[in-house]
Amino acid sequence: MIELEGLTKHFGKKVAVDNLSFTVRPGVVTGFLGPNGAGKSTTMRMMLDLDNPTRGRVRIDGRHYRDLDEPLKYIGALLDAKAMHGGRSAYNNLLCLAQANRIPARRVAEVLDVVGLTAVAKKKSKGFSLGMGQRLGIASALLGDPEILMFDEPVNGLDPEGIHWIRNLMKALAQEGRTIFVSSHLMSEMALTADHLIVIGQGKLLADTSMADFIHKNSRSYVRLRTPQRERLLDVLHGAGMIAVESGNGTLEIDGATTEALGELAAEHRITLHELSAQRASLEEAFMQMTAGAVEYHAHSTGDLPDAPPPTGPAAPQWAPRNEGA
Repeated sequence: MIELEGLTKHFGKKVAVDNLSFTVRPGVVTGFLGPNGAGKSTTMRMMLDLDNPTRGRVRIDGRHYRDLDEPLKYIGALLDAKAMHGGRSAYNNLLCLAQANRIPARRVAEVLDVVGLTAVAKKKSKGFSLGMGQRLGIASALLGDPEILMFDEPVNGLDPEGIHWIRNLMKALAQEGRTIFVSSHLMSEMALTADHLIVIGQGKLLADTSMADFIHKNSRSYVRLRTPQRERLLDVLHGAGMIAVESGNGTLEIDGATTEALGELAAEHRITLHELSAQRASLEEAFMQMTAGAVEYHAHSTGDLPDAPPPTGPAAPQWAPRNEGA
């Protein structure tokens, strides 16, 4: 279990993390979300004593990270896969970590097999692709067989098979009762992996809730209907106390009703339906709604860009702007 209490980090006048308090519990995959610049990486670094907090504290199973005698046996982390020594083989990179933490050498071969790198165990890691480097980083996190695992962007560089593998691995480890804490910008992947969410923005806690509750509270779900008997259906819905919103192409949207209830209502009045579908909000939609006011950098579409200034120099056309005041 990971416990944060009032965790705060200042870089000069900038507040990167602002009084964060939350608990990452065992047995579930906890997703850590936030816009760029929200303080996620800084928070994870403070959990591992890579950055010192300005205020507050972090406890790993009730202890400070620096007080752990053999930290890899308590918590395994992947924050930067490039941290491996490029001149060493995959096997020797892990062997050095194992020896420093009094982990049996046989464990190196075991984790290389788990992540699918046995065939390249003797190759230097500087020649690895991004995905292979990620697998080696994940192997280092698993090396001590820890009860707590932290992953920052674990699917970065992985192919579809690798993404499917790491997703199932995290779920399986959580089912064993381990604490899994994972940060990612891929909302679609997080929606398939995480059970619980911690969301921060501008260093502050925005949400600490289950995946289902987060989506329910921060987005809209509705039922979409389409029928050739549109006016009649509108009358029936009005009579039943339901409000339908027209969304174009003859489609109606109804909030606060189930597909079952609407289907039965249409059948009762002999109304033909060409479409009856539940539209459930995605994690991405809920995340955008929740963090709209906490985004540090805003991009613009091409339609929002200002016109380019006229060319200058010898090749520029010889013209001058008209004096509007003349």
